[in-house]
Amino acid sequence: MSSELIVDFRVSPDDLHSDARIREAIRNHATIALPEHFTYQIIRRNIDARQHQVWYVLRASIGEKNFNKSQHTESLIACSKDAAPVHIVGAGPCGYFAAIQLLKHGYKPIILERGKDVQARRRDLREIQQFGKVNPHSNYCFGEGGAGTYSDGKLYTRSDKRGNIRYVLEYLTEHGASPDILVDVHPHIGSNKLPGIVSALRKTITDCGGEVHFNQFVTGFEIKNQSICKIITASASIDCKKVILATGHSAREFYELFHQQKIAIEPKPFALGVRIEHPQALIDQLQYKMASRHENLPAASYSLSCEISNKGVFSFCMCPGGLIVPAATSPGEIVVNGMSLSRRDSAFANSGMVTSVDEDDFRPFQKDKELRGLRFQQSIERKVFEAGDGGQRAPAQRAVDFVNRTSSRDLPATSYIPGIFSHELRSLFPSKTIERLRDALLHFGKRLPGYLTNDAILVATESRTSAPLRIPRDPVRCEHIQVKGLYPAGEGAGYAGGILSAAMDGIRVADAIAKNE
Repeated sequence: MSSELIVDFRVSPDDLHSDARIREAIRNHATIALPEHFTYQIIRRNIDARQHQVWYVLRASIGEKNFNKSQHTESLIACSKDAAPVHIVGAGPCGYFAAIQLLKHGYKPIILERGKDVQARRRDLREIQQFGKVNPHSNYCFGEGGAGTYSDGKLYTRSDKRGNIRYVLEYLTEHGASPDILVDVHPHIGSNKLPGIVSALRKTITDCGGEVHFNQFVTGFEIKNQSICKIITASASIDCKKVILATGHSAREFYELFHQQKIAIEPKPFALGVRIEHPQALIDQLQYKMASRHENLPAASYSLSCEISNKGVFSFCMCPGGLIVPAATSPGEIVVNGMSLSRRDSAFANSGMVTSVDEDDFRPFQKDKELRGLRFQQSIERKVFEAGDGGQRAPAQRAVDFVNRTSSRDLPATSYIPGIFSHELRSLFPSKTIERLRDALLHFGKRLPGYLTNDAILVATESRTSAPLRIPRDPVRCEHIQVKGLYPAGEGAGYAGGILSAAMDGIRVADAIAKNE
């Protein structure tokens, strides 16, 4: 064939791995006659479970072209010894992809990470899981790879307007991710696979002349003539001209620092709620409409949303076959998040169940005008902590009991290792927040019959869905509107929400630095 042919078709789970059945389906759906021996490559894979029959919806490219092969890393050239340095605060996806893009433009990236390398982080995760001890610099949010490394590695984004999604996915496959992420509509890596990928990204950066420094907690900046000139860490004062701030959504110290130094920041809406956890077998039955999941089907997921009292309520970071993990970044707070390993083989399914919160909810905290969203967020997390025993055990309630406003006399098994205790959640959240969550659960129970059940539990608190502030920047130059040489980026600056969007924003900022030099 002289030109590329794309064929969309579907097969049953039974036939997913049958070359003969796939070839037959391609022939039946192709717009032209195909030769007897044709080559094909699956370039897109999705699941359609809307009807009683579950289908794999596939797209194939007919011919020799390899869609899943890229060579971005091989094209990188080491920066010269006299390359201009750009300092990056934060070694998450935003920081690492900004560094790689800076290398392409001939700059020398120098990354300062407050936490530990990806392997050393494991010990601190064990401390918070097993003993309730929170290291404020090394936890599920802070450390090499950022929050996504040990909390799932889902690669979802709602829009490709942020940047080139494929470009980021290809870089990840070059550094060890499965090529499946280039095909699946909802790609996922898994927290057991991401550490190796993150380490490989670091090696690429350092092999090309970049630097990565761990245990470097930035405590301040020196600004002269409205330009950044020094980074202050706990142990050094570092001269700088350009700084990308890629700290993640939980680096509250920077918001406090900017507030003190009168550097412009602004509150923004975010989402607040709980983690809801079901038996995975139940979610499989509800979504696939079969007594037990077919061996060729993954653990089922869901996405639910509605509007209550003019505010959105929605599932967030759904983790099929996953675990609930403690995501606090300071002692004295309870925060939970979700994660899955690559096989997604846990007996539980969990998801954030959150509602939008904004200026109406922040009213009690008008004293610190710029920080009012942050103060609201902190107040909830601390109140939830105070309901417990001083550790990371989290308050929980059965879903139907929550809706009926009654206490849960007992609780089912959970994936949350620190443990849970029965507590009426309505005493821990503002009444408007609780009522929106309650009404939404009733609505979701009607949309997905069986979802609202006392086999499901609600665990508090899911409060780190995104940053509660934005650090304003010029929309073209990506430079702070007030401080020259400072480039707010990623989730912590309010311009991303997840691994992919954070990586793409890091790339965007690096490109802006090069373009406007």
